[in-house]
Amino acid sequence: MLDVVRANTFVAEVLGLDPREVDFPVVGGHAGVTILPLLSQVKPPCSFTPQEIDYLTSHIQNGGTEVVEAKAGEGSATLSMAYATVKYADACLPGLRGNAGIVECAFVASQVTELPFFASKVCLRRTRAGEVLPLGLLNENERAGLERQRKS
Repeated sequence: MLDVVRANTFVAEVLGLDPREVDFPVVGGHAGVTILPLLSQVKPPCSFTPQEIDYLTSHIQNGGTEVVEAKAGEGSATLSMAYATVKYADACLPGLRGNAGIVECAFVASQVTELPFFASKVCLRRTRAGEVLPLGLLNENERAGLERQRKS
C-alpha cells in the first residue's frame, strides 16, 4: 500500500490531479526494480509519453530510497507509512463488514508468478485477504518489468 500511495501521488503530480482521484495497482516487491507500477491501468484512464513512463517508473521504484537519502539516513517515510496504513485499514473495513468487490494491492503468497510471494491485487474478505486477482493486461514496458523481476 505504501508503494501504491506514493505512485498515486507521483502520477497525480504529472496529471495535475488530486492524488485521491488517482488509483492503479503497484505489484511485485518493495525495493527498486521489484516494484512494478502498472501505469497502463491508471484510473482515471490516461496516457503517458515514453519520457513520463520512464520518469514515473523510476520515481515509483526509488521513492523510498529518495526519502531515506533526503533524511540523510536519519529516518524513513513515517508519515507516508502512517497514511498508507490508514488507507489500507479503511479499505479493509468494508471487507470486514462483508462487502464484496473491495480490491487492494497486498504482499501475499501468490501464484501470479513463480515467485512465492508477490504484491498482487487481492479481494479483501470478511476474515482475510481473499482471492488473488490476475495482473490484467500489461503493456510492453510492464511485461519487460515483470521479466526483470523474474530474473532478479
